[in-house]
Amino acid sequence: MLYLNVMNKEKILISACLLGENCKYDGTNNEVKKLKELTKYYDLIPICPEVNGGLKTPRYKSEISNTRVITENGKDVTDFFNDGAYWAYCIAIKFKIKIAILKDKSPSCGVYNVYDGTFKNKLVDGSGITTKLLKKANVKVLDENEALKFLQELETLNHDKNI
Repeated sequence: MLYLNVMNKEKILISACLLGENCKYDGTNNEVKKLKELTKYYDLIPICPEVNGGLKTPRYKSEISNTRVITENGKDVTDFFNDGAYWAYCIAIKFKIKIAILKDKSPSCGVYNVYDGTFKNKLVDGSGITTKLLKKANVKVLDENEALKFLQELETLNHDKNI
């Protein structure tokens, strides 16, 4: 998928799974089709920190347990998550990214919630590895629901300009 435009618009990082890429741990995606409309206003740079960090798709489900990321079969994959987060951070710095749209609940991209590390489908307040690093770089991180509201605001502003 190519979402960059030659017009050199401001760029937004976005979880690739939200754009329909099958990079989720189970080989599926979390597509929110409406988010593709952001290309009217921004160039989108799709990222999957887990894949960019070296993990395959499909892969075992992972959750944050204390400060480590562990798979459901007990393997520590923290280094892969850290590598992917650093990759996203470098992209954010290179392209002067101000906004990222990331998939909530993910151990990489969770904005407000992550699973608690017990693999019992229990959410806790907290952010994923990539989200934490991007926030340290002063990137505003939105979840998919906030991104839809943001898009609606952009469309309203654009509509008002054209009246």
